[in-house]
Amino acid sequence: MLAKCIGRRMARTCLDMNTEMNDAMHLEKFSHNLMMDLPVNALAADKVKPQKLDYLLILDLEGKVEILEFPVVMIDAQSMGFIDSFHRFVRPTVMNEQRITEYIEGKYGKFGVDRVWNDTAIPFKEVLQEFEDWIGNHNLWKKEQGGSLKSAAFVTCGNWDLKTKVPEQCKVSNIKLPTYFMEWINLKDIYLNFYSRRATGMTTMMRQLQMPTVGSHHLGIDDSKNIARVVQRMLADGAMMQITAKRQSATGDVKFLFKDRIM
Repeated sequence: MLAKCIGRRMARTCLDMNTEMNDAMHLEKFSHNLMMDLPVNALAADKVKPQKLDYLLILDLEGKVEILEFPVVMIDAQSMGFIDSFHRFVRPTVMNEQRITEYIEGKYGKFGVDRVWNDTAIPFKEVLQEFEDWIGNHNLWKKEQGGSLKSAAFVTCGNWDLKTKVPEQCKVSNIKLPTYFMEWINLKDIYLNFYSRRATGMTTMMRQLQMPTVGSHHLGIDDSKNIARVVQRMLADGAMMQITAKRQSATGDVKFLFKDRIM
């Protein structure tokens, strides 16, 4: 995210942010090489079942009061390969600066990235504008056509991100819920129905699959990366990635499509 720095509405220039971020801690945290972090075993890729979707957008939001981090990792549903990533820190809309400082120090101070958050965070509305440019550049969605994503779907570890948090944030930010957030794949439900065992979250899945975690748990980009690794493993094992939840309208109830699911 920060290496490319393509946000046209950001208050600081890329040069300014790179200057502020050039210490070892920030470089270690945000010089991601997801091509290396999400490798594909060629033999395993040959075992992947044909998927109805072409791309999977792994999303894991951070922030309980308001969204603080919006990371997305895109992988190819057919080959399991990493395609691209989108990562923005999000500045709260209604919180005062003192509360924001306390919030960020408590959330990101332990990771040593509270300063980079303050240097680069932008409002949620601007994050969505940049995200729409990103999915548009990948031909997954066209603004003038609206509607859902084209041959792609969000993958979340639970329903909270898109059932609860994004609609709440849109209301706080005084924007209409975008139509591409109307459906998603809850990986917990796919996991339960494929392996016939329950997993309360990402770390449980990885422990059961005997996969080591990488990065810092509850740093959104790292959690998204780990969830993507679980998705790769499940695809390699023969799982089908299917929509598990749909919202009928921006204010409507969510319909859950699997009989056996994590409540």
